Amino acid sequence: MAELPRTMQVEAALERVRAAVGPQGWTSDPHDMQPSLEDWRGQFQGRARMLVRPAETREVAEVVAACAAAGIPITPQGGNTGMCGGATPPRDSDGIVLSLARMNRIRAIDATNFTMTVEAGCVLQRIQEAALEVDRYFPLSLSAQGSCMIGGNLSTNAGGTGVLRYGNARELALGLEVVLPDGRTLDGLTALRKDNTGYDLKHLFVGAEGTLGIITAAVLKLFPRPRAIHTAWCAVPDVASALDLLARARAESGDAVETFELVSRAVVDLVLTHIPGTADPLEKRYAHYVLLELVSSASADDGLGQRFQQLLEEAFAAGLVIDAVVAQSDRHRGAIWALRENASEAEKLEGASIKHDVSVPVSAIPSFWDAAWQAVRSVAPDARLAAFGHAGDGNLHYNVIQPAGGDRAAFLAQREAINRAVHDAVHRHDGSISAEHGIGRLKRDELRRYKSPVAMDVMHTLKAALDPDGIMNRGALL
Repeated sequence: MAELPRTMQVEAALERVRAAVGPQGWTSDPHDMQPSLEDWRGQFQGRARMLVRPAETREVAEVVAACAAAGIPITPQGGNTGMCGGATPPRDSDGIVLSLARMNRIRAIDATNFTMTVEAGCVLQRIQEAALEVDRYFPLSLSAQGSCMIGGNLSTNAGGTGVLRYGNARELALGLEVVLPDGRTLDGLTALRKDNTGYDLKHLFVGAEGTLGIITAAVLKLFPRPRAIHTAWCAVPDVASALDLLARARAESGDAVETFELVSRAVVDLVLTHIPGTADPLEKRYAHYVLLELVSSASADDGLGQRFQQLLEEAFAAGLVIDAVVAQSDRHRGAIWALRENASEAEKLEGASIKHDVSVPVSAIPSFWDAAWQAVRSVAPDARLAAFGHAGDGNLHYNVIQPAGGDRAAFLAQREAINRAVHDAVHRHDGSISAEHGIGRLKRDELRRYKSPVAMDVMHTLKAALDPDGIMNRGALL
């Protein structure tokens, strides 16, 4: 029997897709699809034949199998809060966007085993809340936690503010359920902490940005619920002093440091300008600040508060801290956190920015900070630096803002040169051009420049083995 023409194969496959998810599970209405065809930062716009929203893993598998048979590209999508365009289909796509938003069930919580099994469409904040309801704690925390979804968090190996103590998303997942590019389902929903039965396959899919399969569910690690949180907003004389403070805090607190965020004055000014209700915690202005938190899960007073006070006093005496305020209530703590959590939104409201989510060894941060800025200034002398980030784990959001009153288009025309200046400095300091946001479409070409040829070859080999027809998230990462 002669093979059906391509157009007929595609239409037959799309009919299978529609049948698999039912009338509530798909749309081709341009208005309804539009939010899924553009990334959060507005840098990437794509197109798709259909937005598909399956309600369970079986439906995902049927959709993928149908698309695989006809060679229809699939762009997996969670909360669409990514920074690198990895959930946006290409401009010339003739495929589908597969949203996991309807797969938002918490399947099980095992408080004794300190685990929770969730579907990929669960919003991160809901997972955090569900853990607290059983007196447990899920530590992944991002500024987008009210809308980002755990499937996307895992697919990009998200970081956030708790990495110093708990690790990236990769360290928080025990097992995964994944629909492979041919439609088969890999059921790896293990709740075991020890399982040495061959390759740990979940690590293929965490950080793969949907290019090797679609994460549909995960078993997550839980931790004891924090009982005491001690928060301080500290002005420090320079970046090097901030890192000396970090080392002292880790050593003297028994490694109870959960948060160590470095924030430049430029970022504080942007937040105060653009985010209503925010306020400067200190009377004087300083060049650099640290948001420091020590956390204890002890049910009784374990003396951490006293050690926290002593730490600050000794840091003042050593000249590592020149001014500080300690949060006196949950509301006060929230007001301090607002300066950090609204940094990205404030930058967006300020105008054009060229963002760099990078990491270097913690000890190299001061040298990198200065070297990268010197390189940027040689390209764009009037640009502004608005840098902040998770200095405790070496991750900086080293963002370059357009000159005040400057021309947006002229500034963005320098993107390639500014990226090269920053990323070359990262490379010289043995760092990474993507610490927690992934590669997506934004850094795909940059990846080839800085990743070793052998590593790139291994990545392409894995892609060819699992997705030989290249239907999964085409154009992202590789």
